[in-house]
Amino acid sequence: MALTPHPGEPGRYDGELGDGWQIGGGVNGGLLLAFAAHALAREAGPAHPHPLTVSGTYVSASRPGPATVRTEIVRRGRSLATGSAVLSQGGEERLRLTASFTDLAGLDAEVATTALPPELPGPEQCIGVEHAPRELIAQAALLQRLDLRLDPAAIGWAMGQPSHRGRMQGWFRLADKRPADPLSLLLAADALPPVTFDLGRPGWAPTIELTVHVRALPADGWLRVSHATRNVAGGYFEEDCEIWDENGRLVAQSRQLAKTPR
Repeated sequence: MALTPHPGEPGRYDGELGDGWQIGGGVNGGLLLAFAAHALAREAGPAHPHPLTVSGTYVSASRPGPATVRTEIVRRGRSLATGSAVLSQGGEERLRLTASFTDLAGLDAEVATTALPPELPGPEQCIGVEHAPRELIAQAALLQRLDLRLDPAAIGWAMGQPSHRGRMQGWFRLADKRPADPLSLLLAADALPPVTFDLGRPGWAPTIELTVHVRALPADGWLRVSHATRNVAGGYFEEDCEIWDENGRLVAQSRQLAKTPR
């Protein structure tokens, strides 16, 4: 990832949440998860370089600017290192996470699953950021950092005709074309527009909790990303995500709980 936290005193990492990663009222939740997990991975050490499972609770909205991650490793085993981290800005807590790290390169590369990758037209047949509504771009600077291509069947909401299926899917890669890695999968899990857009409820959907399971090292190239929800209740909704790489492998899954847009 482009945003790298640097070590200071023991267990402390400092960095800058650069401008241009905002969505709605704050910095994108997937970017925050990757930033804090990067610091905790460095604390876990070279024997456990990759996130296997990361779960974050979002305490308050982050803003571009300096950020500090305090880390604690509670156990280093042969195959896993487990720890926790707190991301703060100006002494105010923004994100608290727990995570386990491993060496994904040492795991069986085959992913056995009954899940199927979403059927999508090729990236060149999908809808890029250049076609996004102007008001959406104004509220989502993050889109300039990503190369997102949304399935034409999933963007009726942009024309006032949401499908009400509660599904969003498309192709993902970083705008600078750098190869996907396990940390970028944490960002990809929260990069598409919220599925509530497809329910006819556009607007900022602040993340309350986000858990990502990384299943394998992704191949270089496009990632195929699918989001879906089945429940909207009490002003909150869940969003389940699957991420597939160029080789058709399921490389990550996630679930988040978020506030329904007003």
